[in-house]
Amino acid sequence: MKKGTIIIFIFLLIPTLSNYALLQEEHVARVVSIEVPIRVYKRGHFIRDLSIHDFLLYEDGVQQKIDAVYLIKKKTIEREEKHEEAVKTREPEIASRNFVFVFEIHTYLPKLNEVMDYFFNKVMLPGDSLKVYTPVRAYTIKEDAFKVLPKQTIADQLKAKLRKDIILGASDYRSLYEQIRKIVKTELSEQQKRRMCMDILRRMKALQQVDESNLIELAENLKQAEGQKHVFLFYQKQSLPIPEILEDPDRVELIGGISDHAEGIKTAFSNASISGHFVFITKRPEYELDLTRMTSYGSEREEIKMEDSSAEIFGAFNDLAKATGGLTESSANVAVAFKKTVEATENYYLVYYTPKEYKADNKFHKIEIRIRGGGYRITHRAGYVAD
Repeated sequence: MKKGTIIIFIFLLIPTLSNYALLQEEHVARVVSIEVPIRVYKRGHFIRDLSIHDFLLYEDGVQQKIDAVYLIKKKTIEREEKHEEAVKTREPEIASRNFVFVFEIHTYLPKLNEVMDYFFNKVMLPGDSLKVYTPVRAYTIKEDAFKVLPKQTIADQLKAKLRKDIILGASDYRSLYEQIRKIVKTELSEQQKRRMCMDILRRMKALQQVDESNLIELAENLKQAEGQKHVFLFYQKQSLPIPEILEDPDRVELIGGISDHAEGIKTAFSNASISGHFVFITKRPEYELDLTRMTSYGSEREEIKMEDSSAEIFGAFNDLAKATGGLTESSANVAVAFKKTVEATENYYLVYYTPKEYKADNKFHKIEIRIRGGGYRITHRAGYVAD
């Protein structure tokens, strides 16, 4: 290679090397501030007098220095504490709140009217948004809607749509339950009955399943949204009509719940800093009760037995609430359960810290919060993905 060629090559290489060095320096200097909403309770009451020195925070078992702590009441910062030497932290994004209601309910409950009225009149504030997923479709209520219609009018319209969608969504269930009852009463052989019942019960099971991919997509969309994020999962206790002619392997197949993707849902919700609240409605659907009253065909035995099919889903959603710092409430009265969970969205701490030696390794990093002195019940997000 000629000398002149070498000189030209070196000069062409200098800008490339300089850019690489700048990229390296930028990566090293990257500062990431992690936000952790925390709720602290003692004897069932939210504790409001904690200081920055009361909190101990660990990431993957390594204690981290807390940069700032804010006490939030609805959309107001009631108190804030910062370490002067800490890296500049993110300011809390509380001007807007994103509420999402997911209704996995298959019988209309009049108490749902109280849920909507309470939310619109006592919870929702200017700047907030609401998205509602019914068994049939989704509705989005943004702040602009209140410039066109009064708040109560919007609430009434949404209540009507929710009622209509739940009744429509339940029609398939009612039809399938009735088919099971008729098959059991036929003169077919037990093998024929068993095969026909299993075909119908598989369809019923599919209707009861929760779409994990939709929940993960919801979490990923909310991750990009500004402000606080609160998702309420309303799930009604479900049963399946299990004829006595079914065999044990059939029961094992049918009485299950959410799939192994439950871990993916928890990770997605926690990573998006979503507070997930689980409202479990113990009141059974009316068509289940109707079928139960019809299943006794003799004094010695019942040909159909209603078996709970919601245990696994309850466990998965309860774990989801824990992993996101949310609450689980079980009640036959959906309005009472909702009011208890919604209180958690109105009182909490926001803790910020800068992870030591942060690396964008695309791995999930576990967060653990402790309070000095002990005796507290603490809820917070389980961690985040370093991306």
